[in-house]
Amino acid sequence: MKGHMGKSIKSLGVVTFPMSRRGDVALLKLVNLLSSLSDELYIITGTAGEFLSRENTNRVHSYPIEHKPGTSAFSRVLSYIWTQLRISYKFVGLTSKANLWIFYTGGEYLLLPMLTAKLWRKRVVLLLVGPGIEGSRALKEPMSGIVVFLARINCALADRLIVYSEKLIEQGGLARYKDKIAIAYEYFLELDKFRIQKPLIERKNLVGYIGGLSKEKGILNFLEAIPKIIKGRNDIDFLIGGDGLLQSEVEEYLSRAGLADEVRFVGWIPHQELPHYLNDLTLLVLPSYTEGLPGMVLEAMACGTPVLATPVGIIPEVIKEDETGFIMENNSPECIARNVVRALNHPDLGQIVQNARKLVEQEYTYEIILGKCQQALEGLVEGEKQNGLTG
Repeated sequence: MKGHMGKSIKSLGVVTFPMSRRGDVALLKLVNLLSSLSDELYIITGTAGEFLSRENTNRVHSYPIEHKPGTSAFSRVLSYIWTQLRISYKFVGLTSKANLWIFYTGGEYLLLPMLTAKLWRKRVVLLLVGPGIEGSRALKEPMSGIVVFLARINCALADRLIVYSEKLIEQGGLARYKDKIAIAYEYFLELDKFRIQKPLIERKNLVGYIGGLSKEKGILNFLEAIPKIIKGRNDIDFLIGGDGLLQSEVEEYLSRAGLADEVRFVGWIPHQELPHYLNDLTLLVLPSYTEGLPGMVLEAMACGTPVLATPVGIIPEVIKEDETGFIMENNSPECIARNVVRALNHPDLGQIVQNARKLVEQEYTYEIILGKCQQALEGLVEGEKQNGLTG
């Protein structure tokens, strides 16, 4: 997808921690945006980089770095350090290609590549896609203290931080960096693809979860809520789509609970097939413990699918109770069950769907997101004074 703005930067670099395929779509969207603002892109990432080069072989240069997590805590730490060393080595070889580097997904924890960038006097932007420094504390993981420590160092070293919302500055423990924070969002919507294909009134009662099968997404809470929902409404079917560390646990629970007839587990859903699935749902449930703003929320809204979510990250800025969707107090199975029934029984679902579609049309188009991205990078590129990006 091409932008309408002229090129403003000669070359840009992007660094991410090697990610799963769930991150492919968001990274590709960022690449599309940056391609409209620069002549050349150099991307150090995971195996996702292989498909990025195919998007634009002349201007997008990707360098995949494979990461193999260890099986024990000690081996995971060693593997993490080894991956950072390889990223840093690759970075050194590209220092002559770009003076401005964007650290994207997982970039806030890449201390060795950050130190390498600063040693070579490169400008660095941290694009924080999650809930900020304090987000990992919500899960109370054993390594959360170390993760927060790494993120704080990288935030201090970065020349600029980009976050999704003013709300995340305080919520994410970023107030001390306020003077170098810009507000932008990289996830734009392709509204010709994500659109209402089947009116809500023509859909069956199908409640779904689509996303990563991991603890922070609250998938296990959703599973435990299903039997409780069925007790209140026995005319509902369920769909679960996604993959992740908890996939075997999800499948085991469905089998053990005897939910094979009520729940359809479809596994990973390719992005191009998402509009079809979203147009079948009457409600999408996202019971996350921590989030920034998941693209799935916006895509569901674009497809006319009501969303029920927890009030984490900046979700409450997009999902307004009884206006553009539904917010539940917490993600306990009892709370999820109660709110699913409440949402499905809401008398103005049709109006909520219309409000949600209108919101994403006004706020999350390619042109709007591109403009915000351009503003967020202003002043970081020395010697290039085009389209408002000045040194």
